[in-house]
Amino acid sequence: MTEILRSGLLQRALLEVVVLGAACGALGVWLLHLRHAYAAESLAHAMLPGLVLAALAGVPLVLGATGGVIVAAALIALAARDTRVGAEVAVAVTVTTAFALGAVLALSPAVPARLGELLFGDLLGATSGDIATACGLAVAIAALLAFGYRPLTLAVFDPVAAPSLGVRPARVELALLALLAVAMVAAVQGLGNLLVFALLVAPAAAALRLGGCVGGQLLWGAALGAGAGVVGIVASAELDTAAGASVALAAVAMFVVAALARPGPSSGFGGARRSPLAALGARR
Repeated sequence: MTEILRSGLLQRALLEVVVLGAACGALGVWLLHLRHAYAAESLAHAMLPGLVLAALAGVPLVLGATGGVIVAAALIALAARDTRVGAEVAVAVTVTTAFALGAVLALSPAVPARLGELLFGDLLGATSGDIATACGLAVAIAALLAFGYRPLTLAVFDPVAAPSLGVRPARVELALLALLAVAMVAAVQGLGNLLVFALLVAPAAAALRLGGCVGGQLLWGAALGAGAGVVGIVASAELDTAAGASVALAAVAMFVVAALARPGPSSGFGGARRSPLAALGARR
């Protein structure tokens, strides 16, 4: 712990991951209510080719991640409109293809040697710009989730009656998936392509067990996400382990503890949902 207090490197990493953890934890609560955990995993994997191409071209990784997510979403939307394919198959084929393409590109001799940062992040390399981006993302997510609390609640708990109240569930889901994409693009540089998913889902899954209502679950999700960041960075400094992986393991450990403390089904799930990213092909 004293090492963190003395090291500016660890202090910046701690600040970035706490802010990202709080933002991702709260966002993850709504993703799990809408049963879109697979969507989060899909987007995380689909951005890999963009990340590798950005590394090859020497441009900011955020541009590559953005391009990868947009292309993947467009391909899923096109495939999902074909009734012979269906949304589930469209997601599976697109994500598998994107991840395989990213792996092929990653094996190119021209790829920078530090490719591991694309997969597992580089929290210890956080800059002032990265922290500013994380803070901006957290503020935006908090504001948008507060603004969209009513339509999100209706889309989750009463999607049948929602249209009569002026809320279109498909559009709400699309907006949430767009916010998810933005969050993942902003977080991928610190947490990596493979570990960002853990910070989105594990704290939220624990929050659904600990919170009695949606508001409480959102607070629990943000607190547990930030807490996973603190525990992970401290463990990394004390045990000399990878920072991103330590944060991911801390988040999963919190879910295990919550599951043991509150056994049984998670509280607050909405009714039956459509398949992940089906909203991309919907016209409701």
